[in-house]
Order: sequence, then C-alpha cells, then structure tokens
Amino acid sequence: MFDPDRNEFIDGDPLFFRCSLWRQAGENAAQSLTRGLRIIITGKLRQRTLDDKDGQRRTMMEIDAEDVAVFLTYARAQFTKTCRQGMPSQGGPAPTPDLTQPSSPAPAESHPF
Repeated sequence: MFDPDRNEFIDGDPLFFRCSLWRQAGENAAQSLTRGLRIIITGKLRQRTLDDKDGQRRTMMEIDAEDVAVFLTYARAQFTKTCRQGMPSQGGPAPTPDLTQPSSPAPAESHPF
C-alpha cells in the first residue's frame, strides 16, 4: 500500500491461509521448503463455512495450491528435476545440471525477420 506521508510503498500486515498441495508437488514442497521461506502460490481460493465446538458459525479461507515457487529475491535455490512415476515415455530421470559450473553459450539462431 502507498503511504503518501512517507511517499513510499509499505507492506501491509501479513495474511496467512491454510494451503493444500497434493501428490508429487506436495512431496516436493515438503522436502524443499522450510518455515519462514517466502513463496508464491497459485491455485484456487476456497471459502468454507463450519460450526466450531461451541456452535459458532466460522468461515475459513483456504487455497487449493496448484503450484509453489520460491521468491528468488530473498533466497537462492538449487533445483533438481524429478521425473513423474508411471510415465514410460519419459525413459528415466533426467540428468541433474551442475549449476556451479558456467555453461557454454548457446549458438546464435538466425531468424528470417
């Protein structure tokens, strides 16, 4: 939000949602993410209404996550590609690139335009 008195943008209060991430994406997130890490989540926002143990009606907002990514502005990440199980056309795991070694530049492509 923009603060006109300070003439700058300031962060608002944090907002926390319960998120669900299923199957392989959930396994990858559980092995990769740590508490306090800033992430980006895309998915479906859902609203649930329920009665608590005292009989009070409560409304909860949850996210059914489809994708999770780390904010690379605030952290470094090393990625390991995983292959999907049960996919015979994939032919096995892909080699993990060595991100510590500089790669040779790709050859220039010519375009007709």
